[in-house]
Amino acid sequence: MAGEGPAQLNINPGRCRGSGSRSPAAPAMRGRRVRYHLLLGPHLPPRLTLQPWQLLYSTRRDGFSLRTLYRRGAEQGSPALLLIRDTEGQAFGAFFSSAIRCSSGFSGTGETFLFSFSRELKVFRWTGRNNFFVKGDVNLLMVGGGSGRFGLWLDGDLHHGGSHPCDTFDNEPLSAREEFCVQDLELWGLA
Repeated sequence: MAGEGPAQLNINPGRCRGSGSRSPAAPAMRGRRVRYHLLLGPHLPPRLTLQPWQLLYSTRRDGFSLRTLYRRGAEQGSPALLLIRDTEGQAFGAFFSSAIRCSSGFSGTGETFLFSFSRELKVFRWTGRNNFFVKGDVNLLMVGGGSGRFGLWLDGDLHHGGSHPCDTFDNEPLSAREEFCVQDLELWGLA
């Protein structure tokens, strides 16, 4: 995993300019939260299934900034759920077994998972092949890895990301496109 970073991801920041503006075809996640809670709840670790969800970060409220996401995620210090809606209306994300933060190496546990709401909820759990759960620096957040690819990654301004099959979760791409532009993003604390 050494050396994997933005240079290998072919980031084209110009492609996603204006991704914070809502289009009529991509409604806010607000109306779908109850659905997400009901569908994802059974997949959470048993100790968290009855815990209240607290909105820690939202691009609508807090703007598009990975630094702010880390700061808000660390304040609660709890496991967290990341919900993303791309500009094509696809919803997907990740569950983090511990608070999301900047780190010099990968952290997390086998409770971490990726998910996608394509036609139905698909959950991608840890395979045991590696421990590349979550790694974040000021320019990039990565979830899952192996063979030079990440299960989910987001750039520092949270406008652009990607999803590729990875060894950690044996996932399929979470978005309809392997690289996507973010419409809305929310981080929920579970404690």
